[in-house]
Amino acid sequence: MRILIIGGTLFIGRRLAETLVRKGHDLTILHRNPQSQLPAGARGIVADRNDAAAVARALAGQRFDAVFDNVYDWERGTTAAQVQATARACAHPNLERYVFMSSVAAYGEGLDHDESDLLAPPDHPEAYVRNKAESERALFSMHRQSGFPAVTLRPPFVYGPGNPFYREAFFWDRIEAGRPIIVPDDGSRLMQFVYVDDVVSCCVRVLEEAQATGQAFNVAHERPISQDEAVQAFARAAGRRARIVHVPRRIMVEAGGHPMGPKLYFAMYYDLPPITMRVDKAKRMLGFTPSNFDEALRRTFEWWRRAQPFPPPDYSFEDELLSRANLAPGPG
Repeated sequence: MRILIIGGTLFIGRRLAETLVRKGHDLTILHRNPQSQLPAGARGIVADRNDAAAVARALAGQRFDAVFDNVYDWERGTTAAQVQATARACAHPNLERYVFMSSVAAYGEGLDHDESDLLAPPDHPEAYVRNKAESERALFSMHRQSGFPAVTLRPPFVYGPGNPFYREAFFWDRIEAGRPIIVPDDGSRLMQFVYVDDVVSCCVRVLEEAQATGQAFNVAHERPISQDEAVQAFARAAGRRARIVHVPRRIMVEAGGHPMGPKLYFAMYYDLPPITMRVDKAKRMLGFTPSNFDEALRRTFEWWRRAQPFPPPDYSFEDELLSRANLAPGPG
């Protein structure tokens, strides 16, 4: 197939690009940085996906059998109007799939969601939530009106080799240094994860499954876990046991802590109100089988040890939090 990936230079997009090339597909990547190193075997088109006119010019005369739309601009946001403009620029009678990488965040809040549940409303206060939900609504509206072959995937926290976000590595830095891991409140807040290669495998299956068009799929490990359980799982991957200390979230926020940083206390964008989901539909329609969490984490830890992709951490904010909570930081 002739396939376009919008954003194929990092993490999910890159792993997907490498997989598609290995499978013999004719691959093009639309990206905005002319200096990006593309996966071997892929061609590049340079354009900012948030610039509808630039995308239309870059794709003029191009025809693809399938498109994977993986890009979200965390600095500026990527709106439903921008996603829809890209979809229209890619639309033609022989387009077989337009696969949009959404998020569990599209539900807005709540536990145990399945794909039939309502998405977050257009006035949701969080831009990321609002943009993902509105983008899905726009694409499925195109599907209903014209048969546009939209498919959406809704992963939760994605982990794995190549993760550009300071997430798993946040904990491994501290565990390796023998430092305590600060966990908000009592550590019971739920999280749900998915291994990057599982997301990629579902992307590939969406191309193969004729009934996938017009469908949304939750893609995740089946069991949500608490923040405490997540930290201990990261520690097991490193062959260690984490020393957890619980600090009231209120203290962290009052000290200037924020889930997106710069004053991180529980990794990048990890301390969020819980949203969990079921994956029965992906298992049934796509043959989805989630990886073993511990094994996939060990593979990710091995990559992290080799790559060391992040600068040395600054523990000063955590030391301040521990001091406020009358706790000692320990080694590190």
